[in-house]
Amino acid sequence: MAQDEGSGVSRRKLIKGAVAVSATGVAAAVGYRAWKESTYLFLMRNAPTQAEHADPAWQGAAVRTYRPLGNTGIQMSDISFGGAGISDPDVVTRAVERGINYFDTSPDYSQTGSEQVIGRALKPHRQKVHIASKFCTGAGHLPPDTPVSDIIAAVEGSLQRLQTDYLDVCILHEVNSLERLMAPTFHEAYDRLHEQGKVRFLGVSSHTPNLEEVMRHAVDSGRFHMLLVAYNFNNWPDLTTIFRDAKQRGVGVVAMKTLKGAQASVLKNFSDPSQVFSQAAFKWVLSNPNVSGLVVSIRNQAQIDEYLYASGQKATDADVALLERYDRLIAHDYCRPGCGACLDRCPYGVPVDDVFRYAMYFENYGRHDDARAKYAVLSADHNASRCATCPAPCQPACPFEIPIRGKLTGFHSLLTAT
Repeated sequence: MAQDEGSGVSRRKLIKGAVAVSATGVAAAVGYRAWKESTYLFLMRNAPTQAEHADPAWQGAAVRTYRPLGNTGIQMSDISFGGAGISDPDVVTRAVERGINYFDTSPDYSQTGSEQVIGRALKPHRQKVHIASKFCTGAGHLPPDTPVSDIIAAVEGSLQRLQTDYLDVCILHEVNSLERLMAPTFHEAYDRLHEQGKVRFLGVSSHTPNLEEVMRHAVDSGRFHMLLVAYNFNNWPDLTTIFRDAKQRGVGVVAMKTLKGAQASVLKNFSDPSQVFSQAAFKWVLSNPNVSGLVVSIRNQAQIDEYLYASGQKATDADVALLERYDRLIAHDYCRPGCGACLDRCPYGVPVDDVFRYAMYFENYGRHDDARAKYAVLSADHNASRCATCPAPCQPACPFEIPIRGKLTGFHSLLTAT
């Protein structure tokens, strides 16, 4: 990856590559085998995203460390701001005051509400912060056949809501296939926006069964300046190699989903209540020198104190022991992203992993409206209402013995209740 802003790979080469990509594909079972021994956990229930009792030592915690985001020239705070669910601009302002300088948002977070809040709060600080958003609208992700003019218009809408002339990073979001990754429409839109000075760098995010394949191709393509990737303790084994190669090529790596679905930050019955799950999780992620930083959803000032206390700190043996115990306690209960072993068994094509994720948004993150809106997009032919009378061939396929039918039936009630 060249150090100048923009991409060194032409659209002509990109289109040739896209033709080759269209002939490839990896079954979900392959993604599962790549990490079948891991306990990468992501979708937790009834889980607060901060400690029950704040330690006075956390008060006023600030960013201690900044790391380079690949070859972009951006030095990002090691713990950075995820904008999903944010509603209070004062929280964003406090984050800036504490040294957070990288803010990740998207039009489909709270139906553009996140961009509006972040834009209002960051306007006085624009020259000292970096903003990343997505190729997206308030209604959801843009399909790869979206006209280039519509993609550009969507990004320009983000600029208006964020009250800025440019995005530091625009991310092709939730990429679940190489076809979407290399769709010429998105790349042409980025090139035009970059030429106009409206987008500095191109990123990609994924947390699907094909995550490793997508991220490997993103690095090798030479088109992307950063990866936004689900990464946490005991996860996909090949990611560490991909991260190393990304760093060697000047591609930044930003971790997300670091709290594994936000199970309780302070484990019940843990022998040392002074240890906090969030801080242990962050320290472990940041112990990888090939990670540029992480983004975590922040919605209140108490989370800023708790989370930033881990900035610049090294993971200890006690932190690892806590994470290992956490995994043991919940290893057989919840859906793992990237598995996908059940998906092709459903006779109705219900996206099991997505429904689990929407339930996580509702139950764990308090994003009730967002969760219901996302679930409502699924037609009655393909939503979890089908599970009530289905013989559930998905359940024998689950390597973790999750009672999928019972959970999805409950999620359907949860996500359709008025």
